[in-house]
Amino acid sequence: MQVLEAIEGRSSVKKFSDQGVPTATIESLLRCAARAPDHGLLAPWRFVVLLDQGREVFAAALESMLRRRHPEADAETVSRERSKAFRSPVLIVVATTVSSHPKVPEVEQVLAVGAAIENLILAARAVGLGTMWKTGGAAYDPTVKHALGLAATDQIAGFIHVGWPTEMKPVRAVDLGGLTRWVSTSDA
Repeated sequence: MQVLEAIEGRSSVKKFSDQGVPTATIESLLRCAARAPDHGLLAPWRFVVLLDQGREVFAAALESMLRRRHPEADAETVSRERSKAFRSPVLIVVATTVSSHPKVPEVEQVLAVGAAIENLILAARAVGLGTMWKTGGAAYDPTVKHALGLAATDQIAGFIHVGWPTEMKPVRAVDLGGLTRWVSTSDA
């Protein structure tokens, strides 16, 4: 697939098949993610790959977070929260680990992580996989970060669900009219 086709046709997955993704493919996606522009070569990203039992650890952390915030939650609500860990056969948690650096401000490190996520998403699309980028309350919960082996200072940039799509969301129309301003030094 050509890169422009991958970008212009990109949309999120609504539903994934249960079919697993080979480890070598996941590693390839992560290598592509790590090729993101990175001022200072700080590699401010951390990838936590959740498969099988790893998704169960995440589900337990989601349940714990829900019960802490909403002790009155019924069994259906708890089940729905836990199911978020099992939307796809692979779940890649991407976190930002910011370093103190005299020439690379925090914002550039955070943006590099966003670029890494986009590389991962486009690499997945190029090999026929689909993705869904999620955040929500779990991304900001310290006990979830701890359960995933992340430092308290790490920021979760996204939960990237990866797998073989069975249903896609529509490709969003893009209108550059109100989003773009052209500036030129000449009329030529």
